[in-house]
Amino acid sequence: MLLVVVFCSMSIFLLLNFLQFTGKSVGIIGLGRIGMGIAKRAEAFSCPISYYTRTEKSDVNYKYYPSVIELASNCQILVVACPLTEETRHIINREVIDALGPKGVLINIGRGPHVDERELVSALVEGRLGGAGLDVFEREPEVPEELFGLENVVLTPHIGSGTVETRMAMADLVLGNLEAHFLNKPLLTPVV
Repeated sequence: MLLVVVFCSMSIFLLLNFLQFTGKSVGIIGLGRIGMGIAKRAEAFSCPISYYTRTEKSDVNYKYYPSVIELASNCQILVVACPLTEETRHIINREVIDALGPKGVLINIGRGPHVDERELVSALVEGRLGGAGLDVFEREPEVPEELFGLENVVLTPHIGSGTVETRMAMADLVLGNLEAHFLNKPLLTPVV
């Protein structure tokens, strides 16, 4: 998770050649563990935080919007950090991109199919969207070639778990599951 948050920050900072981050309004789609981590880090830069989730959270002080379009209309940076479901597939579509607008920046650290990539490319090329930071793509490992030549786009491979600590924790979890399996104990992370 740490690297996902670092990627989000890195994407924003790499886009700084045309955007000052401090004080910009940040909208987050998905306010789970990762979304909250992003919100807390953005708060350190005096960014007003707003969010969209299926249901409003009573334990946070961030502004809630009941639709993604309303959220996009009221933020300058939109971060996608929700799980991929049938409801969230293409949650970022032409309407949302146009609501974010020509000065808006989209950061997708969730899953590639969250974004209608054809609409994203079109909006970036036409100037209807200010910029994008992407570490996931709709048809991975394929990345639209049009994105490579754009100066307002940051592209990286999906490296959310690429820290030494995270990889060690993953290895420990595999070993723990193997041990539990061979000792006939409940698995630590069963697949259901």
